[in-house]
Amino acid sequence: MREKLEAFIERMEQAKSLDDLQAEILGLRDLYDVENLVYHSVNSTGEQYAVLTYKPDWVSHYIEQDYARIDPVVLGCFQRFNPVDWKRLDWSSKSSKSFLKEALDSGVGNQGFSVPIRGPQGQFALFTVNHNCNDDAWARYTEEHVRGLILIAHFINQKALEIEGSDKPRPVRPMSPRETDVLTLLAMGYSRGQAAESLSISEHTLRAYLESARNKLGAMNTTHAVARALSQGLLVI
Repeated sequence: MREKLEAFIERMEQAKSLDDLQAEILGLRDLYDVENLVYHSVNSTGEQYAVLTYKPDWVSHYIEQDYARIDPVVLGCFQRFNPVDWKRLDWSSKSSKSFLKEALDSGVGNQGFSVPIRGPQGQFALFTVNHNCNDDAWARYTEEHVRGLILIAHFINQKALEIEGSDKPRPVRPMSPRETDVLTLLAMGYSRGQAAESLSISEHTLRAYLESARNKLGAMNTTHAVARALSQGLLVI
């Protein structure tokens, strides 16, 4: 999976248009073997953009009914900064239950995992994987793939911003060799404890290097820092 993920990132780096991103989202769906994948972005002026694999009829119906007003995924993730399993969202209202039934009837899977993203100038985006399976299988799936999915979410968002011209080039202060080592190990799937042990440093020292790297990259969190460093060719994994 890691080699396939690296190959996807390499292809994504070559994307020049939003149509290119739509083509890649189809390949990413096959890579992660799920029913649907969605990236949806709204900027500060309300302009929207999406690449997705839902059926066109469902997408048109969703837009016509303005379901974003009641969609528990949109409403719940707008209040969060961390990824969330759909089962943890509030589906208790009558409108939510009716919406869910329509979604399931239209081919939307019964399981979902969404990553909220905050970008520049008030941008809000969501990256979602959606599938049909039981709760136990989904729990195993998300546990296995959560790191890769979060990384991909931020990488797609950054690429979309670059294409749309919303992510202006910024001067990047060079990272130290140790900061690069820390981000490289985290990108390879190491936990902070494992990375610290591998580098023969304490976790406290590792956190200091990580915080410094995040500041230099202008990243919101660790995953965003890894995504930025990968996209700028600063890491070799």
